[in-house]
Amino acid sequence: MNNPVELAKDGESPVDTPESTRASVAVDAEQAAGARAALTALRAEVAKTVVGQDSVVTGLVIALLCRGHVLLEGVPGTAKTLMIRTLSQALDLDFKRVQFTPDLMPGDVTGSLIYDNRTAEFEFREGPVFTNLLLADEINRTPPKTQASLLEAMEERQVSVEGTGRPLPDPFVVCATQNPIEYEGTYPLPEAQLDRFLLKLTVPVPSRDDEISMLQRHAAGFDPRDLSEVTAVAGAAELAAGRAAVRGVHLDPKVAAYVVDICRATRQSPSLQLGVSPRGATALLATSRAWAWLSGRDYVTPDDVKALARPTLRHRTQLRPEAELEGATADGVLEGILAHVPAPR
Repeated sequence: MNNPVELAKDGESPVDTPESTRASVAVDAEQAAGARAALTALRAEVAKTVVGQDSVVTGLVIALLCRGHVLLEGVPGTAKTLMIRTLSQALDLDFKRVQFTPDLMPGDVTGSLIYDNRTAEFEFREGPVFTNLLLADEINRTPPKTQASLLEAMEERQVSVEGTGRPLPDPFVVCATQNPIEYEGTYPLPEAQLDRFLLKLTVPVPSRDDEISMLQRHAAGFDPRDLSEVTAVAGAAELAAGRAAVRGVHLDPKVAAYVVDICRATRQSPSLQLGVSPRGATALLATSRAWAWLSGRDYVTPDDVKALARPTLRHRTQLRPEAELEGATADGVLEGILAHVPAPR
């Protein structure tokens, strides 16, 4: 299939396209190719410090392309924070980190009005949320009031203080981490905030070979606090070009119907008391298109949808208590749904 940026307008053949239009199309195609190469290099840069997490890094790149937020879940010591720090180093973007603690206040995240004695006026002092890439470390350790302070920022991409909306920089992406096994002193994220995350990525313990490789790196002098070897290979321009190219990825009506059928099946599953909302369907569409483009295609296949269904939908469902007692998991239920919903050919 031809690249969408190379298609002529309706009623025109490529040879009839004006010279200026052809030049514009060529630049667009060149920019898209350069953006794909830069984002592929981004994954390679992160792999310099983080071993065995290629699929998680790919999910982060997909989120950047979709302007979506990511929730990273994994046991302690699986390099969640290091992964985001390395990603920020490989991106020519502003980065800030917030350690979420029980005493963190909303103003510590969004910013607040400060009285200036020199001018006798209140001025707004920006919080760490005013950045391109925000690392919300251990987000489930802070009370709901502070968690909720991120809701407007994540959805509306602005912060309202004293009735005044202040837009956040573009791009703005939140990467939050949480520990799935530690419940003492934690505040589980409510469904409304979970739904604001485009992807929930499970960070696994590395394989035996990857763990051996990691130990060999540390034995050779690797310091996870020193990221000087990681260079910036992509920035806002590459992300903008990539997003424009993703918007041109073709979606066949049959594949769109397949996405809807998967989401509707979650609402009818006897194992789930909460299925995927229409927002989840649009999220699955967006991530599938981004993955198709990263894979070098300008059209979405059912396999793209299957590959992104679990990370895009797992946090948008809720198991019934009886199913949870029987050992069911969100991923297992989604796996069964993908096996039973017929894929288009």
